[in-house]
Amino acid sequence: MKTKRDYVNENDWAPEAIEAILDLAGKIKAAPRSYRTALSGKSLAMIFEKSSTRTRVSFEAGMFQLGGLGMFLSSRDLQLGRGEPIADTARVLSRYADGIMARTYAQATVEGLAENASVPVINGLSDLLHPCQALADFLTIQERFGGTRGFPLCYVGDGNNVAHSLLLTGAKLGARVAVVTPPGFEPAARIVAWARETASKSGGAILVTQSLEEGLPGARAVYTDVWASMGQESEAAERVRQFEGFRVTSRAFSMAASDAIFLHCLPAHRGEEVDADVIDSGRSAVFDQAENRLHAQKALLVELMGGAS
Repeated sequence: MKTKRDYVNENDWAPEAIEAILDLAGKIKAAPRSYRTALSGKSLAMIFEKSSTRTRVSFEAGMFQLGGLGMFLSSRDLQLGRGEPIADTARVLSRYADGIMARTYAQATVEGLAENASVPVINGLSDLLHPCQALADFLTIQERFGGTRGFPLCYVGDGNNVAHSLLLTGAKLGARVAVVTPPGFEPAARIVAWARETASKSGGAILVTQSLEEGLPGARAVYTDVWASMGQESEAAERVRQFEGFRVTSRAFSMAASDAIFLHCLPAHRGEEVDADVIDSGRSAVFDQAENRLHAQKALLVELMGGAS
C-alpha cells in the first residue's frame, strides 16, 4: 500500500508534484469519461465548518464523476461540533471513508485531522491557506497562457488565505507573484519567507508592496478577493474604509499588461473590491476559474485516493 499523502499545505509538496496535478487536471478536463471509474467504490468525508457553494458542489460532483461518493458533513452533523477531539474524529472517519476534505476556520483543525487520519486529508480552506483554489487558478493560467513559469500575476487586496496560497503555489510553479495590500494587511511573514525560499530555487519571484503602481505593471493576471472573509463580518465597514484605494477599477486594471485577465475566487462584491465593468468584461476569466475547481480537485482526488485500497 502506498504511503498516505495529504494536501494540507502546498509548501510540503515538490514543484514537480504540483505540476503533475495540473497536467492530470488538464487530461481529466479533456476526457472526463476516461476517468469515470477512477475512484469507483471510494468515499470522501467532507467536513464543513463554513458554508460553501464552490467547494461543496465541486468536490461532491467530482467524486460522483469519478465513480465515488462525497459525504457532506456540517459541524452540526458531527460530534466534533459538540467537543469530540479532532484526533478521534480523524480516526473514526478513517475507518469509514477513503479520504477526508475539510473546510475549516483554523489551519490547526485540518492539520490535526491529517496528523491523526490514516487516509489522505485535503485542505478545502482554512484561515491560513486555500490550496485547492490556487490549483484552479494556475490551471486557468496554464490554459490561457500555455504555462506558469515566469508568469506575472498581481493580487490586490487582503493578504489572506487566498493570497497565501497564490504565493506558495505560484512560487512552486516558478511564477512571479506580486501581492499589493493596504498597510497592516500584508500576508503572513512566514508564508512570504517560504514563498521566497521556494522562488529562489524555481526561478520565480515574490513581491509584497503597498503600491498598485509597483505591483500591477506587466501583470498578465490581476486577482482580487472580498475585503472581509467569512468570520470577519464585524470588521467589514472598517475594512471598506481602509481598502478603498485598492479596488480593481478599470483604471487599475489598465496598469496591467494589454492581454491581462481578471481573476477572483468568488463570491464577488461588485462595486467593492472590483468594479462591474472589470469582472463582467470579456477579459474576466472568473467562471472558467470557478469551473476549474472541479477539474483540479478531481486530479487531486485521483492522485491521493486512486490505486488499490
